[in-house]
Amino acid sequence: MTVATTVDSRTFRAALGHFCTGVTVVAAMDGGEPVGFACQSFAALSLDPPLVLFCPGKQSRAWPAIERAGHFCVNVLTHDQRDVSTVFGTKGADKFAGVPWHPAPSGAPALDGVLVWIDCAIEAVHDAGDHYVVVGRVTTLSEPRDERPLLFYRGRYAATETSEATPGILENLITWSRHDDWM
Repeated sequence: MTVATTVDSRTFRAALGHFCTGVTVVAAMDGGEPVGFACQSFAALSLDPPLVLFCPGKQSRAWPAIERAGHFCVNVLTHDQRDVSTVFGTKGADKFAGVPWHPAPSGAPALDGVLVWIDCAIEAVHDAGDHYVVVGRVTTLSEPRDERPLLFYRGRYAATETSEATPGILENLITWSRHDDWM
């Protein structure tokens, strides 16, 4: 196997496209108006304290408004919310016009019908190339729904075969907090 000494953005994107991600909508209120964008770069970061992260692009029009708000709500989309992902992933019209939502405790938009929403306060923002890494302290979250997640893999939406979790030791993978060897 040959290792490249420089990596162009197209090759990098194609390689990382092989890592399946969930699809979220990160949203906040700006001057009484809801703002948000579709985001694949979201992850759990810490259990104690409860922290998450997402990575908005530096060219994002929604990010400055979310940063001004000081808090945000991450909405984890269901498999049946491809249309919501498309609306929030496209430039243009009022993204909230046809999407029902209600205010989370912070006031940020929690979209109706999502798998789970996570209400957060901005804890830190780090410069990272052409993106920022935003760390959020989780303040409230909804009860999860028993639906399939909306997944993105190799440039297109993907589906899980079942909504049931795999029983056994792997259910601790995300929440494992003791050491590196989780099996």
